[in-house]
Amino acid sequence: MVKVVDFYADWCPPCKMMAPLIEELEKELVGKVEFEKVNIDENQSRAAQNNVMSIPTYLVMENSKEKNRLVGATSKDEFLKFIFK
Repeated sequence: MVKVVDFYADWCPPCKMMAPLIEELEKELVGKVEFEKVNIDENQSRAAQNNVMSIPTYLVMENSKEKNRLVGATSKDEFLKFIFK
């Protein structure tokens, strides 16, 4: 199964803007895509391991390998294209 890892912080305005979209997609894509949220303030080592320099950063993982990366806020249509590229 494809996994989307969402690197975010509670103080980040673009992260807050994307949160409702991510929640909506989590519900719509149940059984197709797994979502994982990683708060970079609480998990700095994980952010560093994945070379996350800006937030929000989204990684599409397949078989534990990074398949695609998106940095910044975007539309629902663009986010879906990013996931299934």
